[in-house]
Amino acid sequence: MHTIKRIDPRRPFSITAEGLKRITLGFVGVAGDIHAGALGGHREQVKPRRTTTTTQRTLLVAAHSDRGSLDDHARQTLAAAALLADSTTQVVLLVLGELKDDAATLGADKVIEMPAFDRRAFAPNAALDALAACVGAYSPAHVFLPDNATGDGDLGRRYAAQARASVAAQVIEIDAAHVAVYAHARKAFAVRSLPDVILLAPNAVDARLPFVGAGERVAAEQFFADGHPDTSPYKDLGIEEIDAAQVALEEADFIVSAGNGVTDVPAFERLASTVGAAIGASRVAVDDGKFPRDKQIGATGKTVDASLYIAFGISGAVQHLQGIKDCRHVIAVNLDASAPIAKRANLTIIGDAQETIAALTEAAAAARNARANPGAMAASGGAASSTAKLEGALA
Repeated sequence: MHTIKRIDPRRPFSITAEGLKRITLGFVGVAGDIHAGALGGHREQVKPRRTTTTTQRTLLVAAHSDRGSLDDHARQTLAAAALLADSTTQVVLLVLGELKDDAATLGADKVIEMPAFDRRAFAPNAALDALAACVGAYSPAHVFLPDNATGDGDLGRRYAAQARASVAAQVIEIDAAHVAVYAHARKAFAVRSLPDVILLAPNAVDARLPFVGAGERVAAEQFFADGHPDTSPYKDLGIEEIDAAQVALEEADFIVSAGNGVTDVPAFERLASTVGAAIGASRVAVDDGKFPRDKQIGATGKTVDASLYIAFGISGAVQHLQGIKDCRHVIAVNLDASAPIAKRANLTIIGDAQETIAALTEAAAAARNARANPGAMAASGGAASSTAKLEGALA
C-alpha cells in the first residue's frame, strides 16, 4: 500500500512531473508499475533522456553536498529546474563539495564538481566566486538554490546582492511563469514572475522525475584558469565538538533510539557514546521510566529529521512512525520481521537488540582504535574479531 504524502493545506500546490498538485502520490507511473513495486519486483522501466536537442538556454542549480551526496532539499531544487526546463534548455548543477550521486538520475545535464569545498567549513567568499564564475560561463536564465540554513540560502542572497539580481526567497510554489511565497504572517501569498535567483523552500517540489539528464561532468578548473586565490576577510574558527547527548533531538543528524526491547540501558548509552549519536526513545520506554520525557520521539514527543535513525526494539506504532517520517535512512533492529517499523525502515535487522548493541559497540570501538593505532590493531586482530561478532549478531 502506498501512502499519500499530504502537503501543508495552506500551501497551494507542489510541482511534480504531472504538473501542480495539492496532494502528491507516493509513486509516479502506471498502475502496473505500482503493483510490481509493491511485490518487490525489479522491473523498473528505463527512463528516457529529458532532451537531446541543441542547447539554447541554461538553468543553473547550486548546492553544497554532504559526504558526497545531495540532501533531499537540494534534490528537490534540482528537480524543480529539470521540470521547468524545455527541450532546448540544459540544467547545469554546481556542486560545492564532492558528488558521488548519479547526477543524470537527479535530472542534471552537466555537473561541475568542486570537491575543495566542505560544507562544514565557512568560506562564503570562495563559494560566491565559484557561483559567479559559473554564471559568467553559462549565462543562465535563472539560478536555483535550496533556501536552507547550512550555506546555500546565504550564498543565494549574497550572489543576488553582488549581481544586483532579482531574487525570491522561501519559494513555496513555482511553475514556468511564476513563483509564490508566503506573505502577511503566512495568511496570504505573494506572486510574481520568475526572478533571476530562486531560493526554494523545502518540499515545494517532488524530486522523483520521469526522465534523466545527460549527467555530463565538466572540469571545474576551467572556471579558475589563473588559480583561485583565497582573498576572504573571514577566518574559519572550525566547528566546536560537543557531546552528542547534548544535541537537541530536533537538530541531531544521527540518532539511536530505544524501545521496549532494550533491557540494558547502560549498554545502549555506551553504544550511543561510542558511535557519537544522540539518544531517543519510544513512548513505551519513556513511560517505563528508562528515559526522560524529553527523549520521547513520536506524535506526542519530538519529530526528528536525522540522516540516520537506528531503532532498537521498537515495534513502530503509528505515533512513533509519525515522529521519524522525515528521517533520511532508518535502520530497525527487531526480533519481529513483521513489525510495522520494518515497513518504514530502509534496512531491517532481524535479531536481538541487546546482542546487536553489544556487537555494534565492540565493532565501533575497534574501528576507532584501528584508526588511532593501525599497527597495534592489525597485530592483535581485534578489528577482525569484532567484525566477526557483529556479522554473527546481524545474521
